[in-house]
Amino acid sequence: MKYAFVEKHRRQYGVPALCEALQVSRSGYYAARHRGPSERQKRWVDLTARIKTIHEASRESYGAPRVHVELLAQKVPCCRNTVAKLMRRAEILPKAIRRFRVTTDSRRTTASPNLISRDFTSEHPNDLWLSDITYIPTREGWLYLAAVLDAYSRALVGWAMSRTLDTKLAMDALNMAIAHRGPPVTLHSDSNNVIASCSRAA
Repeated sequence: MKYAFVEKHRRQYGVPALCEALQVSRSGYYAARHRGPSERQKRWVDLTARIKTIHEASRESYGAPRVHVELLAQKVPCCRNTVAKLMRRAEILPKAIRRFRVTTDSRRTTASPNLISRDFTSEHPNDLWLSDITYIPTREGWLYLAAVLDAYSRALVGWAMSRTLDTKLAMDALNMAIAHRGPPVTLHSDSNNVIASCSRAA
């Protein structure tokens, strides 16, 4: 899985930086690259193509749960987690997700209020997500990592990496999380000493 991530992003970040960040060897990556796709990888390519067809037929409105139901109706064996994973990798997002907006503290926008008052606990999945950004030093320079955590299970539900620290990095991590789990009730961010929270619109 890590080698596949390196292969996908190698032109953008470079193989040395990615291998160092993911703590895998470059020799292992190159060996895996020359082995060719495995049977599972071939199946995932076929499944991704089917997912795209279903998604386009739904006018790009279906998320992973509904795509999974349609695949089962077509007698295509698969699990919902695999469908969600492949949709994230192919950046297949429902239109409703693209309309999700977050307002954070900024000189150019009105800050959202802090809704949780440092209470980082939750009694239900997807009630509260926590988001933050950190950086990873590599020989090629800095890599920035944005992550989204479900406060209920402490599971990492979305992440993204970039050479630049910008809004797109945070939104890429959030979009991954939403594609897999649907939008949260509340999202709280505490990045760069800026605190902001927002709630999903009714």
